[in-house]
Amino acid sequence: MKSAHLCVVRHGETDWNACGILQGWLDVPLNDLGREQARRLAGGYAPFGFAAVWASPLARASETADIIGEALGLPPTIHHEGLKERNFGAYQGVSKARLAERNPALLRRIVERDPAACFEGGESMDAFADRVLAAVREIGARHRGQRVLVVVHGWVMDVVTRHIGARARDAILGHKRGNGESIWLGVDGETIAEGQRP
Repeated sequence: MKSAHLCVVRHGETDWNACGILQGWLDVPLNDLGREQARRLAGGYAPFGFAAVWASPLARASETADIIGEALGLPPTIHHEGLKERNFGAYQGVSKARLAERNPALLRRIVERDPAACFEGGESMDAFADRVLAAVREIGARHRGQRVLVVVHGWVMDVVTRHIGARARDAILGHKRGNGESIWLGVDGETIAEGQRP
């Protein structure tokens, strides 16, 4: 069985990213810098011969994927619900500045990329990680022997980073992937492993 080769990339910047507002499942478009980041990514990805582009259905990921896909002449973006950002429940739309006043302990966990952060009315870490990894495996199964671009979100990148590094789901990363930063994966059946950039 041939492995699928996935380039998983975080979407371009939004105004809420720039202002430090938690987005979660709220639909926030790219800003001008985010669109420019997507165009620059497309230029860098041109030699890789992607067969398809997948994305979270949330606007910031979908728009990033559309810009790259159009520039590379790829088929229309395929959306997968399993690639959505973690649902932050009652904290969606709340700025980190406001959170510093209301719940500094939660803010500290968010800044540390601590998956044990609990979001009232939101998604548990296990449910979130299960759906992300299931989506990655499904995409891999549909694209054996091909290279595929997958546009996602920051906390989704965290799930993938822990998994390929054989780290516990509750491991604190202490590092946030930047807008446009990518990870290469090799997906073969149930196995999701770190891949190599071509």
